[in-house]
Amino acid sequence: MIGVSNHNLAEIKQAAKILAAHGLKLSAVQNHFSLINRSSEDSGILDYCKENGITFFSYMVLEQGALSGKYDTAHPMPVGSARADSYNPILDKLEILNNTLGKIAEKYGVDIAQVPVAWAIAKGTLPIIGVTKGSHVEDAVKAVNITLTADEVKELESVADSLGLNVVRFWEKEMK
Repeated sequence: MIGVSNHNLAEIKQAAKILAAHGLKLSAVQNHFSLINRSSEDSGILDYCKENGITFFSYMVLEQGALSGKYDTAHPMPVGSARADSYNPILDKLEILNNTLGKIAEKYGVDIAQVPVAWAIAKGTLPIIGVTKGSHVEDAVKAVNITLTADEVKELESVADSLGLNVVRFWEKEMK
């Protein structure tokens, strides 16, 4: 299996062409993809992957915990970390999205963090979850068993879009 990471659509197509010339197939793409960073969808990457049998691995689905319900303006991320620098200034906006995530989580009887994972699965991606505890793996299993409705997906995306956030990190490039 050969894959690429953090590539835009033109680069993915170029990699696929080069590999095909050598009798190989591009099998995987791994990009940042979350409710607040859907650039791989907006740029056509997800559709290209689906059309060409390429597995899309989504990373940062939980935005380093920002979409887990664990952090808010009263409980910010630990100061001095890169993720605190990125997310603490926008926690007021993220609270709005986390509230919506919380309502859907309550409906399914799960924690907030499981809903963004279920959303990524609903979008046809395979989420990569950074786990530091056994409970995180158990949470991922619960997320797999959630089937969000089209209306729930639309509601989550609408709320996320209304926040107008750009969470592209220093190591990433814009996919558009």
